[in-house]
Amino acid sequence: MAKFNIFKAHFANIYPLYIQKAEKKGRSKAEVDAVIYWLTGYDEQTLQQQIEQKSDLETFFANAPQINPNVSKITGLICGCRVEEIEDPLMQQIRYLDKLIDELAKGKQMDKILRK
Repeated sequence: MAKFNIFKAHFANIYPLYIQKAEKKGRSKAEVDAVIYWLTGYDEQTLQQQIEQKSDLETFFANAPQINPNVSKITGLICGCRVEEIEDPLMQQIRYLDKLIDELAKGKQMDKILRK
């Protein structure tokens, strides 16, 4: 199976882009963090550790305390692909996060983003 270059991208480099995208649309860093915590099970301290260690996305998701069991409720298109149909589990997790950040930036309510 071919590995994607995105797997080796440092989460610490992508995280500010998520925050920037959300803030441009009037959302907050705290909301970005809440989305990440919900998806991965990280908390403020463990997320900061991943950033400081410059973990790549593969390591970031491999070390996630617990991927939320409700991820199957995340559906729709991201980058032209249906997230629920992505075959590679790591790529799917990356795209789940992308999808949640997109929903945040589009003004969706947090309860709906977090599939409550």
